[in-house]
Amino acid sequence: MEIFIQVIGYLACVCMVCGYLPQAIVTIRTRDTEGIALSTFCMMGLGSIFFIVQGALLGNIPLLITNLITALCSLVIFVIKVHNDAKKRNNDR
Repeated sequence: MEIFIQVIGYLACVCMVCGYLPQAIVTIRTRDTEGIALSTFCMMGLGSIFFIVQGALLGNIPLLITNLITALCSLVIFVIKVHNDAKKRNNDR
């Protein structure tokens, strides 16, 4: 049963990373963040950070790895979004 639980954890890891990574790649390539809500990626990034801590405390490697990758993706998207929003505000003046 424990192997089954580990497999489920690693499958969740693959699904989460495959969900986040394409958005990060597209955002990095295009620098287009117009349709992205800043608050969403901020909250998702914070959620990932809390899961990183939980994964470390529990010794749950899939939880830790998944959320480390998703937190980094969220951070990259967040930084590009903040930069684009600041640039847009400066251009609107």
